[in-house]
Amino acid sequence: MKLKTNFLTIALLVSFTVFSQNTYVFLGSYNRDKTAESIRIYQLDTIKGKLNKVTSATNIVNPSYLTLSPNGKYLYACTDTKTPNAGSVSSFEFNSENKTLTFLNSQKSGGENPVYVSVHKSGKWLVNGNYTEGSVSVHPLLENGKIDSIAQNFQYMDGSVNKERQARSHIHSTIFSPQNDYLFMPDLGADKIRCYQFDATQKQPLVETSHPFIKTDLEAGPRHFTFHPNQKFGYCIEEMAGAISVYQYENGVLTKIQRINTHPDTIKEGFESSDIHISPDGKILYATNRGKENNIAIFSIAQNGLLENIGYQSTSGKHPRVFAIDESGRFLIATNVITGNVVVFKRNSKTGLLKKTRKEIKMENVSCVQIKQI
Repeated sequence: MKLKTNFLTIALLVSFTVFSQNTYVFLGSYNRDKTAESIRIYQLDTIKGKLNKVTSATNIVNPSYLTLSPNGKYLYACTDTKTPNAGSVSSFEFNSENKTLTFLNSQKSGGENPVYVSVHKSGKWLVNGNYTEGSVSVHPLLENGKIDSIAQNFQYMDGSVNKERQARSHIHSTIFSPQNDYLFMPDLGADKIRCYQFDATQKQPLVETSHPFIKTDLEAGPRHFTFHPNQKFGYCIEEMAGAISVYQYENGVLTKIQRINTHPDTIKEGFESSDIHISPDGKILYATNRGKENNIAIFSIAQNGLLENIGYQSTSGKHPRVFAIDESGRFLIATNVITGNVVVFKRNSKTGLLKKTRKEIKMENVSCVQIKQI
């Protein structure tokens, strides 16, 4: 029995070592200074939570949101965001052995102010959402990682009831379904979650469906969306309402089953809810609140998909726009735009609660974080 226990201990140590050596953290920022390191890459020690800088990139304007190819070899960014009459998506090659990040190319994003970019599991398609222009664009990806010119672009004009913020469509994210056969797009401006079928074998993969959108509550401002690991439930964070809507999911159709606030009842206005993610074990959901709160709301997830609030954790900064959970589920990393700090939290795997580590780095206008084991 003792020998068997020793083998198990060794196996766990090897597993943690592999994660520690091969887990990378990618940071993007709102930075118009072309001499600044507007994209940075760190190696994450998944035992201690320490971030060790690997490389960086300059000469890029406002790489505000990042995503990676399925194999982790290519990095894609929304660039020229918040730049009048501009907007682009850019590609980079990350060599984890040589620890280098090389710019490959850029393409126009098909609309002003791109804020979200996704890659299909095949690695052959990139989709980006343009917030200000209210549009979505689909780009083929070449074998060398470069982005090809736009294959499809859809523009939306409808808005909703809040004329100051919802005069027109504002696509805020582009999320593939668990099987990558549908694409969902929360539209903050129209109070809708738009949906297309995605046929990766076609030259124009977005296909209209019989359920082109689902309406959210008025003035909800749907922003980001995530699916449960069991593929049965979807969760949409609503920026303007400070709430999360829970949906049952099946074959491209969302059916709402719950709506719950991301904030305590003592907060009545000024909601700026932003990002949403689920722990790898599917037991805990996290959602960030900016504005007055600057915290992470923590929810337990029942077997029927419903949420129950179990606590809040300060992000130790202002304006936590995007956060990420590493694949081991041991750490959560939050980015605070206004205070320009990246904070590492250790997750309690049993309770889901977070504890701030002493591992924190400074990065001006940091706006996005992605974590990838390569």
